[in-house]
Amino acid sequence: MLCHSRVLGCGAYLPQRVMTNDELASRIDTSNEWIVERTGIRERRIAADGERTSDLALAAARAALAQAGVAAAEVDLLVVATTTPDQTFPATATRVQAALGLEAGAAFDVQAVCAGFVFGLSVADNALRLGQAKTALLIGAETFSRILDWEDRNTCVLFGDGAGAIVLRGLPGPPSPRERCVISTHLHSDGRLHDLLYVDGGPSTTQTVGHVRMHGREIFRHAVVKLAEVVNEALAANRLTAADIDWLVPHQANLRIIDATAKKLGLAAEKVIKTVDRHANTSAASVPLALAEGIADGRIKPGQLLLVEAIGGGLTWGSALIRW
Repeated sequence: MLCHSRVLGCGAYLPQRVMTNDELASRIDTSNEWIVERTGIRERRIAADGERTSDLALAAARAALAQAGVAAAEVDLLVVATTTPDQTFPATATRVQAALGLEAGAAFDVQAVCAGFVFGLSVADNALRLGQAKTALLIGAETFSRILDWEDRNTCVLFGDGAGAIVLRGLPGPPSPRERCVISTHLHSDGRLHDLLYVDGGPSTTQTVGHVRMHGREIFRHAVVKLAEVVNEALAANRLTAADIDWLVPHQANLRIIDATAKKLGLAAEKVIKTVDRHANTSAASVPLALAEGIADGRIKPGQLLLVEAIGGGLTWGSALIRW
């Protein structure tokens, strides 16, 4: 029997260290005004020395489990979306699995860069729908500061570290109207655009970890178009319009991309959750971090319709429709 999945809770973790634009301006040729005007970013969090992606993921996971009222032992599927794993292998998810004391079920990583959380949501939702698992823990976690070229002002000002997590449970049968659930997910990629955003180096290329390289103007152009398309795809698949959406929870890459996408969709700015000014781009962690903030401050309320979207290197992009 096919099931549906419900989001039971959400949690987040941000490293303690705050790096402001002024601190960056003391190190490279930039300024607070230059960064804010082009990106909307004012500060970002940076993981402490020795603080690994799995540490961030574990803290967010525990927060999500607590908010959901779910014991760790109930989790039988653990998915970590990350571009900055602790090691080349094994999966960072297995380290989190061990730290939570889980001995059953599956744990693995998903790599779709900034779209990783949406891809991971699709994987977890499908597993729950098919009855392959009963309770899933999905985490987006990044220590992007470890792969930045701190002398490249076009990239190092954009990213930060953090983690967000959600707990999902599979429930029997189709959802009833307006029931809290994951309604649909929509995924895309286009490998022809690989060179617009990537990390140079790699285990099979140079046997070293590289740095983020990006063609910002081209990324902006593709992001606005593809994000609007995949949001409209989710709406059309469910016979909805933008007016039906209570909150857009976008990937927090750049304030101009967020605003341009919302404008293209005809969504009022008051319907968009924004954290990019304080978090910067935390890649796979940005959507769950924004989601957690909207829930914690009371903006997102039970029964509301959420549309999440993200685009990342690959290029990869996707959207998901969730009844909260």
